[in-house]
Amino acid sequence: MRAEMQNFSDWPRALRWYLGGSLVVHLVWEVLQLPLYTLWTKGTLREQVFAVLHCTVGDAMIAGLSLLMALAIFGRPNWPNSGTRPVWLLTLLLGVSYTIYSEWLNVSVRGSWAYSELMPTLPVLGTGLAPLLQWIVVPTLVLWLSIARPPWTDRVSAPT
Repeated sequence: MRAEMQNFSDWPRALRWYLGGSLVVHLVWEVLQLPLYTLWTKGTLREQVFAVLHCTVGDAMIAGLSLLMALAIFGRPNWPNSGTRPVWLLTLLLGVSYTIYSEWLNVSVRGSWAYSELMPTLPVLGTGLAPLLQWIVVPTLVLWLSIARPPWTDRVSAPT
Protein backbone atom coordinates (compact mmCIF):
# COMPACT_ATOMS: atom_id res chain seq x y z
CA MET A 1 0.00 0.00 0.00
CA ARG A 2 1.28 3.44 -0.86
CA ALA A 3 2.68 5.51 2.01
CA GLU A 4 0.43 8.50 1.35
CA MET A 5 -2.65 6.26 1.64
CA GLN A 6 -1.45 4.79 4.93
CA ASN A 7 -0.83 8.19 6.44
CA PHE A 8 -4.17 9.49 5.23
CA SER A 9 -4.80 12.82 6.93
CA ASP A 10 -6.76 14.43 4.14
CA TRP A 11 -10.37 13.92 5.29
CA PRO A 12 -11.81 15.88 2.33
CA ARG A 13 -10.16 13.36 0.02
CA ALA A 14 -11.68 10.46 1.97
CA LEU A 15 -15.07 12.17 1.85
CA ARG A 16 -14.83 12.70 -1.93
CA TRP A 17 -13.85 9.06 -2.45
CA TYR A 18 -16.73 7.95 -0.24
CA LEU A 19 -19.31 10.04 -2.10
CA GLY A 20 -18.04 9.06 -5.54
CA GLY A 21 -17.67 5.41 -4.60
CA SER A 22 -21.14 5.38 -3.06
CA LEU A 23 -22.65 6.70 -6.25
CA VAL A 24 -20.96 4.04 -8.39
CA VAL A 25 -21.53 1.05 -6.09
CA HIS A 26 -25.14 2.01 -5.32
CA LEU A 27 -25.79 2.30 -9.07
CA VAL A 28 -24.46 -1.22 -9.61
CA TRP A 29 -26.49 -2.53 -6.64
CA GLU A 30 -29.69 -0.88 -7.89
CA VAL A 31 -29.28 -2.44 -11.33
CA LEU A 32 -28.56 -5.89 -9.87
CA GLN A 33 -31.52 -5.84 -7.49
CA LEU A 34 -34.06 -4.57 -10.04
CA PRO A 35 -35.43 -8.12 -10.70
CA LEU A 36 -36.45 -8.23 -7.03
CA TYR A 37 -39.09 -5.55 -7.71
CA THR A 38 -42.26 -5.85 -9.81
CA LEU A 39 -40.98 -3.00 -11.98
CA TRP A 40 -38.67 -5.56 -13.59
CA THR A 41 -41.57 -7.36 -15.27
CA LYS A 42 -44.29 -4.69 -15.29
CA GLY A 43 -42.35 -1.52 -16.05
CA THR A 44 -41.09 -0.14 -19.33
CA LEU A 45 -37.37 0.25 -19.96
CA ARG A 46 -37.77 4.00 -19.50
CA GLU A 47 -39.48 3.48 -16.11
CA GLN A 48 -36.74 1.07 -15.05
CA VAL A 49 -33.95 3.46 -16.04
CA PHE A 50 -35.67 6.34 -14.25
CA ALA A 51 -36.17 4.22 -11.10
CA VAL A 52 -32.54 3.09 -11.06
CA LEU A 53 -31.21 6.62 -11.53
CA HIS A 54 -33.69 8.14 -9.06
CA CYS A 55 -32.86 5.54 -6.41
CA THR A 56 -29.12 5.84 -7.02
CA VAL A 57 -29.18 9.61 -6.50
CA GLY A 58 -31.26 9.10 -3.35
CA ASP A 59 -28.82 6.45 -2.15
CA ALA A 60 -25.88 8.82 -2.68
CA MET A 61 -27.68 11.54 -0.72
CA ILE A 62 -28.49 9.15 2.14
CA ALA A 63 -24.90 7.85 2.13
CA GLY A 64 -23.44 11.35 2.23
CA LEU A 65 -25.78 12.63 4.93
CA SER A 66 -25.29 9.50 7.04
CA LEU A 67 -21.51 9.87 6.93
CA LEU A 68 -21.65 13.61 7.59
CA MET A 69 -23.93 13.11 10.60
CA ALA A 70 -21.66 10.37 11.91
CA LEU A 71 -18.63 12.62 11.46
CA ALA A 72 -20.40 15.52 13.18
CA ILE A 73 -21.12 13.29 16.19
CA PHE A 74 -18.06 11.01 16.41
CA GLY A 75 -15.49 12.45 14.00
CA ARG A 76 -12.08 13.23 15.44
CA PRO A 77 -9.86 16.02 14.14
CA ASN A 78 -7.50 13.44 12.62
CA TRP A 79 -10.22 11.28 11.04
CA PRO A 80 -9.77 9.03 9.08
CA ASN A 81 -6.45 8.22 10.77
CA SER A 82 -8.33 7.30 13.94
CA GLY A 83 -11.86 7.04 15.19
CA THR A 84 -13.20 5.16 12.18
CA ARG A 85 -15.13 2.50 14.09
CA PRO A 86 -17.77 4.75 15.72
CA VAL A 87 -18.16 6.75 12.49
CA TRP A 88 -18.62 3.55 10.49
CA LEU A 89 -21.12 2.08 12.96
CA LEU A 90 -23.25 5.23 13.12
CA THR A 91 -23.14 5.57 9.33
CA LEU A 92 -24.48 2.02 9.07
CA LEU A 93 -27.12 2.58 11.75
CA LEU A 94 -28.42 5.71 10.03
CA GLY A 95 -28.49 4.10 6.58
CA VAL A 96 -30.17 0.91 7.81
CA SER A 97 -32.71 2.84 9.89
CA TYR A 98 -33.67 5.07 6.99
CA THR A 99 -33.93 2.05 4.69
CA ILE A 100 -36.29 0.21 7.02
CA TYR A 101 -38.48 3.32 7.30
CA SER A 102 -38.39 4.10 3.56
CA GLU A 103 -39.14 0.54 2.46
CA TRP A 104 -42.07 0.34 4.90
CA LEU A 105 -43.42 3.72 3.80
CA ASN A 106 -43.06 3.11 0.06
CA VAL A 107 -44.09 -0.56 -0.05
CA SER A 108 -46.70 -0.85 2.71
CA VAL A 109 -48.16 2.66 3.02
CA ARG A 110 -47.81 4.51 -0.28
CA GLY A 111 -47.51 1.55 -2.64
CA SER A 112 -44.85 3.45 -4.60
CA TRP A 113 -43.12 0.19 -5.43
CA ALA A 114 -43.63 -3.49 -4.78
CA TYR A 115 -41.41 -6.48 -4.25
CA SER A 116 -41.51 -9.38 -6.68
CA GLU A 117 -41.81 -12.92 -5.38
CA LEU A 118 -38.01 -13.14 -5.67
CA MET A 119 -37.38 -10.58 -2.89
CA PRO A 120 -36.63 -12.20 0.47
CA THR A 121 -38.15 -10.16 3.29
CA LEU A 122 -37.62 -9.93 7.02
CA PRO A 123 -40.52 -11.68 8.78
CA VAL A 124 -41.39 -9.01 11.34
CA LEU A 125 -40.71 -5.83 9.36
CA GLY A 126 -41.53 -7.03 5.87
CA THR A 127 -38.50 -5.07 4.66
CA GLY A 128 -36.69 -6.49 1.67
CA LEU A 129 -33.43 -8.21 2.49
CA ALA A 130 -31.62 -6.83 -0.58
CA PRO A 131 -32.07 -3.14 0.31
CA LEU A 132 -31.19 -3.90 3.92
CA LEU A 133 -27.99 -5.68 2.90
CA GLN A 134 -27.24 -2.82 0.53
CA TRP A 135 -27.00 -0.44 3.49
CA ILE A 136 -24.61 -2.73 5.31
CA VAL A 137 -22.40 -3.85 2.43
CA VAL A 138 -22.10 -0.70 0.33
CA PRO A 139 -21.14 1.81 3.06
CA THR A 140 -18.71 -0.68 4.58
CA LEU A 141 -17.03 -1.46 1.26
CA VAL A 142 -16.89 2.15 0.11
CA LEU A 143 -15.61 3.45 3.44
CA TRP A 144 -12.96 0.72 3.41
CA LEU A 145 -11.81 1.82 -0.04
CA SER A 146 -12.00 5.51 0.90
CA ILE A 147 -9.78 5.27 3.96
CA ALA A 148 -7.55 2.45 2.63
CA ARG A 149 -8.28 0.03 5.49
CA PRO A 150 -11.21 -1.74 7.13
CA PRO A 151 -13.44 0.89 8.80
CA TRP A 152 -13.78 -1.18 11.98
CA THR A 153 -10.09 -0.59 12.71
CA ASP A 154 -9.06 2.59 14.45
CA ARG A 155 -5.40 2.78 13.51
CA VAL A 156 -3.42 3.10 10.36
CA SER A 157 -0.99 0.21 10.03
CA ALA A 158 2.70 0.97 9.92
CA PRO A 159 4.19 1.45 6.46
CA THR A 160 5.82 -1.65 5.01
